[in-house]
Amino acid sequence: MISSNDFRPGVTIELDGSAWRVVEFLHVKPGKGSAFVRTKLKNAQTGQVIERTFRAGEMVPQANLEKRVMQHTYKDGDDYVFMDMESFEEFRLSAAQIGEKSKYLKEGMEVNILFWKNNVLDVELPNSVVLEVVETDPGVRGDTATGGSKPAILETGAQIMVPLFVAVGDKVRVDTRTDTYLGRE
Repeated sequence: MISSNDFRPGVTIELDGSAWRVVEFLHVKPGKGSAFVRTKLKNAQTGQVIERTFRAGEMVPQANLEKRVMQHTYKDGDDYVFMDMESFEEFRLSAAQIGEKSKYLKEGMEVNILFWKNNVLDVELPNSVVLEVVETDPGVRGDTATGGSKPAILETGAQIMVPLFVAVGDKVRVDTRTDTYLGRE
């Protein structure tokens, strides 16, 4: 159980038989009456977002999530195959289950997969990944780091904006949370 006073973004609770992740919260203490916590919750399975108000100090069951380290081994059609690094079992996840994160998924990459009651809730990528640039406009002599940016397509198919001096074949570090260029490797 967790108190509504301890809600923070990212906390996962059980509500109406589903796992919900706290997206936003606001602790309100009106001048008259008792305090309450106004929250915005996102369903971990369906993605539905609701707003819910809890009394301050109300106890709510916390969802027990299991995090397993798995390695992406290969892609089979629309399915991504992962191997559990402890038991060596294979798990298949569809492109719909992974969502937008698939654009940074590379074979051999280790990721955290969150399970709740043996259902996959989320795939957590590393905060940054190193990928090779496979397509971009050629750099021109005199281009500098502060001279602007251009689009580049990476080996996984993701498209990001990179500085003008980056060329095809360069390995770049990308922030997977914000889709931004962090530097060359």
